[in-house]
Amino acid sequence: MIVKIGGCQLELIQGDITTQEVDAIANAANSALAGGGGVDGAIHAGGGPQIMQELKDQYPEGCPTGSAVVTSAGDLPARYVLHAVGPVWRGGREGEPELLAAAYRSCLKLAVEHNCNSIAFPAISTGVYNYPLDQAAAVALKATLDFVKWNKKPQQIRFVLFNEGTYGAFSRMLDELVP
Repeated sequence: MIVKIGGCQLELIQGDITTQEVDAIANAANSALAGGGGVDGAIHAGGGPQIMQELKDQYPEGCPTGSAVVTSAGDLPARYVLHAVGPVWRGGREGEPELLAAAYRSCLKLAVEHNCNSIAFPAISTGVYNYPLDQAAAVALKATLDFVKWNKKPQQIRFVLFNEGTYGAFSRMLDELVP
């Protein structure tokens, strides 16, 4: 599924984020930047030990929830990995939507600062952090669309969604937001 927003293209695909040939891929990281499972584990496995070494050297204090930091992409086809820390779902009354939107905006700002024309996102916080899929899709897509409307960058944004259910949730929400 592809939509055009001004001069930018937003795309939804089902697939593996580690294989994307884009300037930057976003990682669903934890606040300690210590590696983990899911997307984080796949990115570290595919990118090699260089990514973890950069995280340890450059960000020894970790990264707060709602923010992101940048490293090289190691052995991955992208140039950069943007390590975004999304919120753990605690019922929605502890600022989770704002923190999730901030994590996506932080990645987009880093992408623009590093002259990235293309970025690929996973569905941040929807794995072990248990963010409800439909709500996460709404927050992610709205934050991304708002950023692109104001900044006219990056030129290509791709949501790489791991399974059919995640793709379906994002697809339904994108249909609502961009009729």
